[in-house]
Amino acid sequence: MPRYAETGVFVALEGGEGGGKSTQSALLCEWLASLGHEVLATREPGATAVGAQLRRIVLDPATGALSPRTEALIYAADKAEHVDAVVLPALARGEVVVTDRYVDSTLAYQGAGRDVDAAELEHVARWATADLRPHLTVVLDVEPSVGLARAGSPDRIEAEPLTFHERVRAHFLSLAAADPEHYLVIDAAAPPQDVHAAVRAAVEPWLAQAGVRA
Repeated sequence: MPRYAETGVFVALEGGEGGGKSTQSALLCEWLASLGHEVLATREPGATAVGAQLRRIVLDPATGALSPRTEALIYAADKAEHVDAVVLPALARGEVVVTDRYVDSTLAYQGAGRDVDAAELEHVARWATADLRPHLTVVLDVEPSVGLARAGSPDRIEAEPLTFHERVRAHFLSLAAADPEHYLVIDAAAPPQDVHAAVRAAVEPWLAQAGVRA
């Protein structure tokens, strides 16, 4: 069963390459802090010492080809450590956790992108995270050809063919359509401040369960 934290607020920024997740995460965290909230900005993979090593393996072009199952399990291991060591403790303290990527990225990239069985992969990813779900997932949607052009020098995942990234995008949109209560899809081609305004409006209703600095 989906599990949502009863304290704190958990927000995930998702989407394909070049959608502006880092920019929007920074803007969101700055706004939240200005309201007096304790905010934790984090990311997957790589937010823990173990995760940093796993991130190097999966993103370094020198790694070369990996079995799709191997790649999915590396991401699942990063998520397990991230949730236990970073996300859950922050939520227990009543903080707002803003993560750049979460389970949906695994389902979209290692599932739809790699053409791995979606049900099997979701079982692994949900088990790794104890089925903890974000209160809100913001999908920053952008045409893959546009996003990849923004991304610059490609890492191992970005270097995949355009058809791979098109499958990834379609899966993000499918996940969002299935649960509109917990998702917001935004056109990432819009000006950054317009995107930020839309993100703020969607996050604000959840803030009542987050702590504020004394």
